[in-house]
Amino acid sequence: MSKKKLAITITIISIIFLVGFILRVESTHLYGISSDEKAYYQDQNGLPYMYEPDSYYNYRLTKNYLEHGYMGDVKVNGTEWDFHSYAPSGVPMDYPPLIVYLAALIYKFINLFASVPLLVVCFWLPAFMGPLAGVVAYLFVKKYTNNYGAAAAGILAVTAPLYFFRTVPGWFDTDMFNVFFPILVTWLFVEAVTLKKIKNQIVLAISAAFAMFLFALAWNGWQYQFYILVLFTSLYILWGKIRGMNVKNCFYVLLTFFAVTTLLVGVFAGFLDLINLFESPVTLIGMKSGQGLWAPWPNVYVSVSELGKPSFYEVVSQVGMTFFMSILGFLWMLRILMNKKFKKQYLSKMSNFIYLLLLFWTLMGAIALQQGYRFIMLLIPPMVLSSGILVGIIVEYSKILKKSERFPIFKDKTYLFHVLALLILFVVSITSVVLVFNNFDVLTPVPNDDMWDSAVWINNNTSNDTIIISNWGYGHVFTAIADRPVSFDGRTAYIETLPLRQFDSSYKFGSESPSTSRECWIDHAFATDNQTLSVGIFRMITTSGDMAYITLDKYTKNTTQSVEILNSILGVNEETARSILINNYSLNEKQADDILQYTHPIHPRPFVIVTSLTDLNRGVAIFKFGNWNFNEAKEGNCIYSTGNFLIKGNTLNSDNGVAMNLKTGDVKWNGKHPYSLISVENGTLKKQKIDKSSEFSIAVLWNRNRTVVIDKTLENSMFMKLWVENSNETIFKPIYRKGAVTVWQYK
Repeated sequence: MSKKKLAITITIISIIFLVGFILRVESTHLYGISSDEKAYYQDQNGLPYMYEPDSYYNYRLTKNYLEHGYMGDVKVNGTEWDFHSYAPSGVPMDYPPLIVYLAALIYKFINLFASVPLLVVCFWLPAFMGPLAGVVAYLFVKKYTNNYGAAAAGILAVTAPLYFFRTVPGWFDTDMFNVFFPILVTWLFVEAVTLKKIKNQIVLAISAAFAMFLFALAWNGWQYQFYILVLFTSLYILWGKIRGMNVKNCFYVLLTFFAVTTLLVGVFAGFLDLINLFESPVTLIGMKSGQGLWAPWPNVYVSVSELGKPSFYEVVSQVGMTFFMSILGFLWMLRILMNKKFKKQYLSKMSNFIYLLLLFWTLMGAIALQQGYRFIMLLIPPMVLSSGILVGIIVEYSKILKKSERFPIFKDKTYLFHVLALLILFVVSITSVVLVFNNFDVLTPVPNDDMWDSAVWINNNTSNDTIIISNWGYGHVFTAIADRPVSFDGRTAYIETLPLRQFDSSYKFGSESPSTSRECWIDHAFATDNQTLSVGIFRMITTSGDMAYITLDKYTKNTTQSVEILNSILGVNEETARSILINNYSLNEKQADDILQYTHPIHPRPFVIVTSLTDLNRGVAIFKFGNWNFNEAKEGNCIYSTGNFLIKGNTLNSDNGVAMNLKTGDVKWNGKHPYSLISVENGTLKKQKIDKSSEFSIAVLWNRNRTVVIDKTLENSMFMKLWVENSNETIFKPIYRKGAVTVWQYK
């Protein structure tokens, strides 16, 4: 490469990186939040709180690694354990470590020159990693087309909406690797296939395998890119054999890639990761099934928005303009490759292998969309590459203008061709940048001052063994900032570990724990109006975890009956519970005592409950799973709706259909009167019966401008008492309040 070409390459790479980086930095201004509210979402460093709860999980693991050299809290018999998650039992540490290693390394390096908090390093890291995907996209496409197309691929990669918003500062999660590594691995793999000398092929195949190994350390879903390359190349070899083609190169590259990848993963990541290679797709399919993997317990994963099937609009909006450009790119490439003259002129270095691989990659990404919204990410790399090649083709076609008699200006002034090419690149780039910039308002941090301060208060005012019960989405925030264990967090039932449990002795109860039963019990404790049952469930979960139902299942051999039994004893004292177990369910005294040690512990562990008025939508899942019908394997069916209201004159209108005449007091939901009206204002609760025949009640939270419509049978549920009404008249007392957040303790 000449010095001029090298300088051009370095310049383009720098521009791609800077576009991605500067745009990401710009996102920190919280454009979607009014100026007077921005401070509410900013930490003590003046930075926004991180957007994704998982970011705080990664932060905590990095902190652990820096403090004692491994990600877990402690080592038990040589195995790392995380006792902050899924308390009280905790879980063996199983998590891809690359994000932790990288953050720790950068933190150590930066602090050689200045004192920078770890949280700040974690906050900014994605802004530096995200643009690197554009660099490898440029290098990949550069071989097959001109610099204009390659630069377009780089710009489109760093501005692909879903990838962009998951690599902004404050999104400290493994998503930062999920476009970079697939492109890098595929680029090295394709280069290996296209080389002539076997020695060079082997070297690049090993490089591709090493990159795949790094990807395995970066993300639990690395297997999908591995499958795409292995499956496609195997099919290509088979097709080539049938057609009498020489496919030895492909075979040697595939064999080397497969062998070295499995060797590196097996030796350095562990044998269990190899098992995951083959078991993970089966687990993912089970996660999406109606019954789930823990039937008859409910499949709580259906409530995870990322695992919901995306609409066509969502796919297009999250991939960006690349979606349509890539389709046109595939069609245009096909037209060129089918004509030898065109191929030589416009895509001389493009082979059928590369084209079909990109097409296969895209189709596999489209199929993966059936498994959830988050798999849109798999579509971005191949579509970005196809779009870049499309721009390159357009620029090449525009060279016709140099020979055109109709446009002599291009013939006389050849530099105008480069101006036109730059204009094409500029239009593509500025359009993708504007599309992203116009959506900055979607970025709102999950934590806020109220939640952060409550976590700090818990850290300063509770014993170290106190367990926090909160919405699972906030669990990672509390484990990191309050430094207290939580009953469950964002990893929920640790479904990623399910394929490994039968091979790992650390999982003493196999698939039974962790499981979705945890969320089901906690939701039931909030959904019930039986206060003693509620505290009994919380006491059981925080002291003995899953042991009560696991032990009872051994005697009943029937989970549905075990749940029925526990519901009948958790709300009564130990003596009554023993009588119920022996007289009503025919357990002997030893079996009864075996159960009671977990349901009615002598030394219950302290716990606090955290509720937030900003999270009232959580009620949907709480009533769905908390009222689960085990006999019919059916979710609870009840009325629940939340909304935000505005007042104009004497009329209150909420976006969930609640309307109220403030002068007359007449209130309706979708044109119907409620059973009762619950008014909450300045800590005062007022209830008014309206229509006894109605099936729902309406709650108006005057200080929060919120309305809640709820099934009248759930009007006295613990969720209503604690989350909505913030009532002092329950078995729990508030021990800390800050804005929307309340911390509760058993009286």
